Amino acid sequence: MVRMTDVTKIYDSSGTVALDGVDLTINEGEFVFLVGPSGSGKTTIMKLITGEIYATSGEVIVNDFDMVKIKRRKLPKVRRTLGVVFQDYRLIENMTVYDNVAFAMRVVGASSREISKRVPYVLELVGLEGRERRFPNELSGGEQQRVAIARALVNSPRMIVADEPTGNLDPVRSLELMLLFEKINEMGTTILVVTHEKELVNALSKRVITIDGGHVIADETGGYFSYEVE
Repeated sequence: MVRMTDVTKIYDSSGTVALDGVDLTINEGEFVFLVGPSGSGKTTIMKLITGEIYATSGEVIVNDFDMVKIKRRKLPKVRRTLGVVFQDYRLIENMTVYDNVAFAMRVVGASSREISKRVPYVLELVGLEGRERRFPNELSGGEQQRVAIARALVNSPRMIVADEPTGNLDPVRSLELMLLFEKINEMGTTILVVTHEKELVNALSKRVITIDGGHVIADETGGYFSYEVE
């Protein structure tokens, strides 16, 4: 769950007002797209959710954690409730598919027994059975993104945040990826996808939050873009 109340973010280095009085709520179990033009504030919202930056003012609650008052040493506890998927995959090139996913479990102290049980299950869930011993450079872009999703999912997060996850994929692979997110969402995981791909958003008919100029300008259900894609 995410709740932002009257959130403002001003970057000290530039004085840029990235968010100005933003209110939004993402409830447990929802599938939400966050859209908006370049520089609208989408990335700032993501960084506030993951604890990469702090709000200048307002309230930010993520999975019951107060992200304005939280101490840096407690951020790992928040991040264990989140799975993050990036556009550029961020896989470890000298590790196999299996080891890339297992690494995420080792970081949080999972036992070898837990890893050997959970990793194959998650790889099968994302359609990568039979690819366990391959390295990232032996996979297609779509397969690499599926590894990234498996890694985000393996520790059973309450929420997955995906930043332009289809940016390097063709339309067919992009739709396949969104259908995978939909499947994960149906299993109970909250999904937030930041994207600029209008056709993809419209195809899924989910809730769409549109941000522009640091303000939420629309919050609709059914796949609706409130701005023109450049």
